[in-house]
Amino acid sequence: MNEQQLEEARLSCEQIIDRVAEAFVGNRLLLRKLLAAALANGHVLFEDYPGLGKTLLAKLFSRAIGGDTKRVQFTPDLLPSDILGMNIYRQTDGTFHLMQGPVFTNVLLADEINRAPPKTQSALLEAMEERQVTIDGDTMPLGSPFVVIATQNPIEQEGTYPLPEAQLDRFLLKLATGYPANDQLEEDILLRRIQWQKDDPSADLEPAVELERFVELQQFVETGVYTDKVIVEYITRIVRLSREHPRVAVGASPRGGLALLRAARAMALIHGRDFVVPDDVKMVVPDVLAHRVILNIEDTLEGASGEGVVEEVLAEVPVPSDMGRMAQ
Repeated sequence: MNEQQLEEARLSCEQIIDRVAEAFVGNRLLLRKLLAAALANGHVLFEDYPGLGKTLLAKLFSRAIGGDTKRVQFTPDLLPSDILGMNIYRQTDGTFHLMQGPVFTNVLLADEINRAPPKTQSALLEAMEERQVTIDGDTMPLGSPFVVIATQNPIEQEGTYPLPEAQLDRFLLKLATGYPANDQLEEDILLRRIQWQKDDPSADLEPAVELERFVELQQFVETGVYTDKVIVEYITRIVRLSREHPRVAVGASPRGGLALLRAARAMALIHGRDFVVPDDVKMVVPDVLAHRVILNIEDTLEGASGEGVVEEVLAEVPVPSDMGRMAQ
């Protein structure tokens, strides 16, 4: 990637973030992390309290990248075929025809994903990991890009089903929108609502880039961002130490290390670099690893959290300082 391509890629990333920020009032770092996950060809789980804009943010982002979007409201009676689709028999010609489900899209919004039973949640496992679905023995590839943005409410227990660890591990990042940081942001939300004259402005948002351009950015992350061996060693130490922490029963898997690498490379491109630095890794470590570690029961009862453990791990691992090698 030459300097001109790198600068154009950075500008495209900024355009996407700016377009989302036209309607979403919040931390721009959150928008960068969401973009990094999508550029790394990963999926995102938003877990936060009701009314904090999780669903709106997902809709705005999908519009900004110019992709096709479909939304599934997860409910206890939702069936796997409601997501994947099914073969329908047509009496007119005596053949079966595939009726595609909402999973055949670029951005799938899985709203309140923990309200569906495990059987239905499992329908997404193949799609999220292998970008394909199998219906009645026939395997069909999904389009590119394919990103799942899921939301869930952490405080509601009645009528919900915890996500299995295998599915949590398939989310590249777990994020939270959070409350507005100050009075000014709170006022901005109200003022924009008056300006929009509607609760959901996502339909009016113009794409910031064409979908083909977004796929190019994903390819840049995969092939055009250099990762030095010292960064690989840094990521490896963090992942391995997450397994050795005394509060951890099950640490991050090798897939967690790969996810950290991919997210760091995407973050480098967003910041206009074609090489990864330690800050790219540190910026996403809690979001990548916290939901992948399982704590001991006694430590969980004492109030320990995955986020806290990962922060401790990050503080213990020395940060690489040989920047000359990284920028080669």
